[in-house]
Order: sequence, then C-alpha cells, then structure tokens
Amino acid sequence: MAADFFGLPVHSIGNRALTVDCLARGGPRIARLRPAGRDDNLLAEVPDLHWPTPYGMYHLRGGHRLWHAPEAPLPSDVPDDDDVTLEATAAGLTLRAVEQPTGLEKTIAIALCGDEPRLSVRHTLRNLGAEPLEVAPWAITMLPLGGWAIVAQQRAVTDQRLPDRHVVVWPYTRWRDTRLHVDDDFIVVDAQASATALKIGCLSAGWIGYLRGDFGLIKRFDPQPDRPHPDRNCNAEVYCNQRFIELESLGASVCLAPGAAVEHVEQWEVVTGLEPPPAPDQLIELVKSQHLI
Repeated sequence: MAADFFGLPVHSIGNRALTVDCLARGGPRIARLRPAGRDDNLLAEVPDLHWPTPYGMYHLRGGHRLWHAPEAPLPSDVPDDDDVTLEATAAGLTLRAVEQPTGLEKTIAIALCGDEPRLSVRHTLRNLGAEPLEVAPWAITMLPLGGWAIVAQQRAVTDQRLPDRHVVVWPYTRWRDTRLHVDDDFIVVDAQASATALKIGCLSAGWIGYLRGDFGLIKRFDPQPDRPHPDRNCNAEVYCNQRFIELESLGASVCLAPGAAVEHVEQWEVVTGLEPPPAPDQLIELVKSQHLI
C-alpha cells in the first residue's frame, strides 16, 4: 500500500484486523480503512473533486471527515489543506487542526479495540474564537457506490394518537427515486450512480450501516433523542450522488461559548464474509440475522 494518499502524507495505525490510514495534511481526515489481508480501501476516494468557496478551493478527497452542522449560515466546507497535528495514543491516534475562518478546532481521536475489527472515533469541536457559535458535530463517512445504506429509525412507545418518527428530505430529493426505500423501521438507499443527488435524514436509533459486496461497515452512536438536532432534528443522514454515498451522523445542537467544546462519538464495526443482499427486504433480514443491530 502506498505511503501517501494521492500525494498527501499519511500516518497508519492498525491491529490484526484493520489498518487505518490518516492524512497528515488535509484534514483531520481518515483516508483509508482496510481489513486484514485486503488492499482495497473500504472508503471512497475522490481526489479530483473540488469546488470554490469564499475561503478558497475546497478539496473533498474522500474518506471520513468532521464537519459542523448546519451548513448555513456558518459554512461547513472550509478548505482544510494545511498540516494536521498528529498525536499517538496508547490505542491509536489523535488528529487535530484549526479552521481559521470559523475559529473552530476540529479533533478526531481514533482508538482501536484490541485486535477486533472495531474502532472508536471521537469527534470534538472546540470554539477558539471570541464569539459563541451555534453548531453540531457532523461525522461524515464517504463510501464507494455499489452497496446498500441502511438507517434504523427511532421509534418510541408513545400515545398512538401522536407521531413517533419523522423523515426529512432535501430539495433535490424525489420520493419516487428508485434508490430510496422507506420501511416501517428502516430507511434503505441503493447506492447507484444517478445524475440526480439524493439526501434523506431522520432521528435514528443510533445505528447506520453500509453493506457492499462481502463487507459491512456499521456506525453506532448515542442518538440523544430528547435533545435538539440540526436539519429539522436529524441525527442520521444519507447522501448519494453519481460518485459516492455518505453515511452521516450528527450530535446535538449546542451554543459553544468561547473555549467550550462538544463531542460526538461513533463506534465502528467492520464485518466481512457477508452474502450480498439482492433487495431491501433481504438486506433488513441479513442485518437482523447477523445481529448487527
């Protein structure tokens, strides 16, 4: 495996089950995730994708990144081309960089779980500016097309006369999109290329996953259903376009005073040796039978 990521330096950590490559410049960002015995990257690689922002060109790159929500009025796509501070820890690696235009310090702390195919990914936003900021930590994992994304909806035992869940869509999303499947308990997105992007969100049960070929990536997090979240109260979102799909989890919205910080932790599990599901119903049964939820 190359010692760089399309010309950017990387720092690698791993155990007997996984190798994780992190960017030493351009982040904080996890660039690659590889199970033992495999050279293919489970995460998406898009080194050619970029767009202009008021602060310069933003390079998407791929992998896993930390943004802050909502996307407006405080911009989320602030260029992150500078060096990343790396700190080795007993269980892994901590990545840290400061977003100068917003004054937010972003930290991703990765901790491997022994020799298991699991890791903890702790995301922290700290306000280094002089004014309070309304933000929520937003953990975004980019994955290659060709699989199925699945989100477990939050369902509370409540008065049958009152609603118990909601689904949020973005302006470019169409309910008749054949990639989108909404079940009583799950939302499934078929990650196929399309000229029209799709994005959907919900208040989830703290579980979002992606199954592609013989592998699965499961992300678990504290759903905090009783706290307000951005994007009309979403803590999980899926975005899909013609190049990649994103699994996104969000922490609760907070007002960060100067010097204050907020954390959002994901627990990742990589599962291999799966039989690719042919349809959404079979995907849901596979997830249940493998005790992934």
